[in-house]
Amino acid sequence: MPRYTVEQLISLVGELPPMPLVARRALEMIRDPDTNMRDLAGILAMDQALAALVLRWANSAYYGIKFPASTVQQAVTYLGMRTLHSLVLAASVAAVLERPMPGYGLERGELWQHAMGVAAGARLIAGRFGNQVAEEAYHAGLLCDVGKLGFEMVLRNVDTTAADWQGYSFEDLESAHFGVDHAEMGAAIAVNWRLPGPLVNAIRYHHQPSKATEGAILAASVHVADSAMMMLGVGLGKDGLQYEVDPQAFERVSWKPDRLNELVEKVLPFVEEAKLMLTMNRK
Repeated sequence: MPRYTVEQLISLVGELPPMPLVARRALEMIRDPDTNMRDLAGILAMDQALAALVLRWANSAYYGIKFPASTVQQAVTYLGMRTLHSLVLAASVAAVLERPMPGYGLERGELWQHAMGVAAGARLIAGRFGNQVAEEAYHAGLLCDVGKLGFEMVLRNVDTTAADWQGYSFEDLESAHFGVDHAEMGAAIAVNWRLPGPLVNAIRYHHQPSKATEGAILAASVHVADSAMMMLGVGLGKDGLQYEVDPQAFERVSWKPDRLNELVEKVLPFVEEAKLMLTMNRK
C-alpha cells in the first residue's frame, strides 16, 4: 500500500479552498478588541454569501428577535462578537465538511454535525479556563477532523474490513499504512489557513492530547468532547468504534469520564443547530 506525504494527501482533496479572504479578515477583526461593529459589518458586507448568512442567522427562529434585522450592521450588533466569531469560521468550512465521505462511511452532513458537536462540547469543557480559551477550543473542535477530507479519498479504494485493518485505532492504522494520520494532515491544512499556533497544535494532537505542549488545554477539551460525540453516535463512521480514550485528557480539564452523559445532553442542541446552519447555507 503506498505511503503519502502530507502535501500529497492535501492535493487529493482537490477543491478544498483556502480560507476566504473576507472571512480571514473578519476573523482577524473579531479577535482585535479595538474593532468596532460598524467596521466589522463593512467587511462582512463585502462577501455576499457571508452577509446573507449573517442576516439569515440573526433573523432565524433560533434567536427569535422581536424586530427583524434588515442590515448587516444590525445583525452584527445583535449577534455580538462571540457568536460572529463562531459563525464566520463555521460558515467558511461548512461547505467542505458537509460533503459525503464514503471512505469513512459518512453520509452528507454527518462529519459537519460531528464537528459542530465536538466544537460545542469543547467550548463547554474549556469554559472554566476563561472565555478566550473556550472560544479557541470551539474552533479547534470544529476543525479537528478536517484532515479526513484527504484520507477519505484514499480510503475509498481500501478494504477496511481486511484483517490488517482490525484491532487498532484508525489513527494508528492511518500512520501504519500511509505514513501520516488525519490529525497531522489537519494541522497542515490549518497552517495553510494561517490559523494560530495553539489551534494548529490542538488539531494535531486531538487524539493524543497528552503529547500536546502548546494548546494542551484545547487538545484535551477536544478529545473529551470527541469522546462524547462518539458515545452519541453522531459521525461515527467506520472508525468510531475503535476510538481510544486518553484518561490524562480528562484529568487535564478536570472532567470525569462518568460525566460524559451530561456532556452529551448539553451538546445535542448544538447538533440541531448544525443542521439548521446547513439548511440556511443551501438556500
